[in-house]
Amino acid sequence: MTETRKKDKDMTKINPDSLAALEFELAWNSELGKHTEVYMAEHANLWRDLFPEKVKQSLTGKRPGEHIEHSFHPGELTTPYSERSLYTLAHKQFEGRKIDGRQITPRYGRFYPKGLLKGLPGVFSNNLEPCRCVEVDPSHLSVDFNHPLASAETEVRITVHDARERGDNRGGRLTDWMEAIADGPGMQIRANGEPTDFFSNNPFARGDEKDDALFYENARLVTHIDAKAQETITTLYGNRLKPGMRVLDLMSSCASHVPESLDLSALVGLGLNAEEMNNNSRLTESVVHDLNKDPALPFDDHSFDAVICSVSVEYMVRPFDVFKDAARVLRPGGLFIHTFSNRWFPPKAITIWTELTEFERMGLVLEYFLQSGAYENLGTFSARGWSRPQTDRYYPDIPTADPVYAVWGQTVR
Repeated sequence: MTETRKKDKDMTKINPDSLAALEFELAWNSELGKHTEVYMAEHANLWRDLFPEKVKQSLTGKRPGEHIEHSFHPGELTTPYSERSLYTLAHKQFEGRKIDGRQITPRYGRFYPKGLLKGLPGVFSNNLEPCRCVEVDPSHLSVDFNHPLASAETEVRITVHDARERGDNRGGRLTDWMEAIADGPGMQIRANGEPTDFFSNNPFARGDEKDDALFYENARLVTHIDAKAQETITTLYGNRLKPGMRVLDLMSSCASHVPESLDLSALVGLGLNAEEMNNNSRLTESVVHDLNKDPALPFDDHSFDAVICSVSVEYMVRPFDVFKDAARVLRPGGLFIHTFSNRWFPPKAITIWTELTEFERMGLVLEYFLQSGAYENLGTFSARGWSRPQTDRYYPDIPTADPVYAVWGQTVR
């Protein structure tokens, strides 16, 4: 090998001066099941950004396609748990601002910006960092400033997608990548194992309470998330659905996001617009049915191996009934998967959905599973950080792709 070729090959290795595209995968277990966060850092600056020393050393010398793995004990990836980060407050110290005419009231297990709290040292009104309400009593309330993963054992896998020399680029944002990937994960889990209070104060109200059939009367033959988010959902379904399965696509439309290569025995669509489903080439049959009017699914018991629901759970006004009946039509051990993003039709989204942070929405869907009592082996998945496709209508105003969140469970055997 010539000296020039050897140098070119070595440039693909990560070194202290490299720019790199790194895919982080953060995994941890709770009492509910397994949770995974995938975060893409497309412009990691190895000489400028912050990494734990053991991570930086392990990355050095790695090439595209290679990966490293590290375990982190509680308090090693995040700030260690401390009882000093628990505060008891008078109710008047919680500033209940209004959002869209609704008063913000502290609820057990929910997260709120620290800036809503008054009279605490170092907390200012513009502080958006979340804290969790862990007690609501007639005389007081308690909040927890600890990170949601402060007590968790975590695993981090980092895959190298690209590595290059930084050249004359001497900038960098001084990003702490461990902090970035852990910003949000953990918020979907119950506090102290107790149900989160998502369901006070009419949570399933909507801005438009007219018949849903009117809103969905005209076919929308478009997808509602960008191409990268669609690809992520398709990959997730491909990893969890198996050939030969009979699958129900709940609240279906013109796209099911199921891999074309996946040979299912049937993919049945249930939705509100027949024209949309007729344009869905993956469906083997379709049924027009309004779940918000009648949550009973028009199918026999144990007639499906899996049920999927893509970017639609935020429109369910009777989710407890739907989740129970989905368990009925699933075979024992059958899989129910929900995927969603941070985009929706505002008039038809339930109120509670609009009030929550993105990771809390996974907690809401987990609560649907838990309160039905019909599912086990629950899990969550999130994917963020990829660049938005340049062909997307929101590029370049929104530089990153739509995030993807998923929650699933299996019917009790």
